[in-house]
Amino acid sequence: MARAAVFVTRRVPEAGLAVLRQRGVTFDLHDSDLAMSPEALRAAAIGRRGLIVQMGDRIDAALLESVAATCRVVATVSVGFDHIDVTAARRLGIVVTHTPNVLTETMADLTWALMLATARRLGEAERDLRAGRWRGWGLEQYLGADVHGATLGIVGGGRIGSAVARRAAGFDMRVLCCTRRAEASAMPAGVRFVDLATLLRESDYVSLHVPLTDQTRRLIGAAELALMKRTAFLINTSRGPVVDEAALISALREGRLAGAGLDVYENEPHVPAELPAMEHVVLLPHIGSASRATREAMARMAAQSVAAVLAGGTAENEVRA
Repeated sequence: MARAAVFVTRRVPEAGLAVLRQRGVTFDLHDSDLAMSPEALRAAAIGRRGLIVQMGDRIDAALLESVAATCRVVATVSVGFDHIDVTAARRLGIVVTHTPNVLTETMADLTWALMLATARRLGEAERDLRAGRWRGWGLEQYLGADVHGATLGIVGGGRIGSAVARRAAGFDMRVLCCTRRAEASAMPAGVRFVDLATLLRESDYVSLHVPLTDQTRRLIGAAELALMKRTAFLINTSRGPVVDEAALISALREGRLAGAGLDVYENEPHVPAELPAMEHVVLLPHIGSASRATREAMARMAAQSVAAVLAGGTAENEVRA
């Protein structure tokens, strides 16, 4: 019996599957939130016309070559696509799509939640309350750092970085931005464009919003962390490997940074044991885009892209990099 046209590598919101049904696209679903082994993924992908994948699914050249005889499109339910060998896909005539735009505002909201939680020690305070360690109000308890009136440094002036900057106006913050193309940025008026070293030296909060590329891998390492104020906080909701995790742990352990808020990690799902042991670090399990409405919109967009390509059309969100 012929295989279904599309293989969906992990659970996605029903809204995405409904699009496939409505467009008459048959599919098989790996009904789990966990990534498949490379061997199992390859076996399931062979013979398909399309794949719907997620972060953590390694779509490398070897896998693409094994499915190239039939596969026309790989759609990732994410804005990032560093888990896909786009160069190999292009060589093999396989379209790669992603889901930009729909998660911008939700990602910016989460960035601010993480920044505030880190600055005001919300995780530590909440853990103490739940564990019964809080014995009543005290003037010197859980003293954090103010966000209003501080300097926010945004590394990456794309859609998400710009959305984070817009929210800073409500906190009366001075905003600095380091980005490759300042003239193409959608940053609001009043943002000062600077180089990375200046941003790191002057910022009270450094928030990372760059894609993972060869140029941004370990963009923030020991030398960059050494430029930051001892009272500063690092916030990362972009990609884990943008930060040298070992260097960050050293800086935090030695008191060279006030704290960090992390939603992403260098080798997910592994989180180094040192990080959960630090009270001045807030850790989230890669939930930047995790609102119901946004995840449903992402699933719909990925499904629409697959259906469009399989019908002989073009996908709106094809990766051009």
